[in-house]
Amino acid sequence: MKNVMGLVFANIYDSSLGQLTNKRTQASLPYGGRYRQIDFTLSNLSNAGIRHIGIVTQYNFQSLMNHIGSGEEWDLKLEEGGLEFITPYSMGVSNNFRGKLEAIAAASSAYLARSKEEYIILADAAVVCAINLDEVIEAHIASGKDVTVVVKSGIANGRKQLDLAVRLDREGEVADMAVDYAAGENYLASMGMFILRKDLLLESAERCVSRNRYRFEREFILQDWTSGLLSVGAYEFHNVALFNESTEEYFRNSLAIIDRDVRHSLYRDGLTIYTRVRDQIPCYYGEHSEIDDCIVADGCVLLGTAINSVLFRGVKLSNGAMVKNCVIMADCEIGIGAQLEYCILDKDVKINAGVKLIGTMEHPVILNRGDVV
Repeated sequence: MKNVMGLVFANIYDSSLGQLTNKRTQASLPYGGRYRQIDFTLSNLSNAGIRHIGIVTQYNFQSLMNHIGSGEEWDLKLEEGGLEFITPYSMGVSNNFRGKLEAIAAASSAYLARSKEEYIILADAAVVCAINLDEVIEAHIASGKDVTVVVKSGIANGRKQLDLAVRLDREGEVADMAVDYAAGENYLASMGMFILRKDLLLESAERCVSRNRYRFEREFILQDWTSGLLSVGAYEFHNVALFNESTEEYFRNSLAIIDRDVRHSLYRDGLTIYTRVRDQIPCYYGEHSEIDDCIVADGCVLLGTAINSVLFRGVKLSNGAMVKNCVIMADCEIGIGAQLEYCILDKDVKINAGVKLIGTMEHPVILNRGDVV
């Protein structure tokens, strides 16, 4: 077992994903036909031999717990010293979650302080990627920095507001930081992944919270770095990283895996992405079905037409029905002659015969779980 543990935050961007996270955490949001977003984070940690992982979740966590179960699919064990859920608790006097630092401070006595690992990796479930964390850990230790943040180029564009962005000098050292700001293209975006010593994290969280400082990036990383109290290094990730921090990004990035290069970067040899096993019969394609440029999971019955779409397990597409540029989650039924374009259907949605729903890439039509239209 490595001398590193993991702490995963499951709810960070729930409010930005609207209807999709009304009854689930962002971490349990279905992705890619058969996965949940947290599968990527847990698999990255597990592939690096990290077996002690805490999942911080404040609300709507039943779906997440049902998905993870005992943790065996990720070679994890749901027990003290293994995989643990850090479930809701009242934070301070406000009874509201005010930031990662408060969650860390609240968890320290009951969870973090009793762990034996020297280092800790903090990770959000918002970024979908397959990353070799062994390399990140080695680079952090070799750098001698207090904190290493994993960053990605090509995300900062002057429009997207980033929790944290850094600009590097010619030697690769952090020259500037921007927090909660739409940084320009010369900045690298944080992937919400940090590595540091556990004792430093605990001491810093306690100190910050005692001064009413709750936000990890702004009131710990940026403030302590600016004050000269903290040295920060950056590890640049060069493969595909998809930031699902809003409904529009989730929709666009869900369709992105139809692209072969994107798909092969996310699902690579040696960096397996694991998920809960749900065995179903193979997909059935009708004699007159037309399925072009789609991701299709097992258990589907496809009699109609699907173009540039992601079809999760158990989707039923009737004769004459057409879906284009859509994300159709598990066990949805599309009636005869229905037409859907730029839609997200949550699980168990039923579309009646002849229904026509058309959205846009920026504003897809979203139907809640179990809706009948």
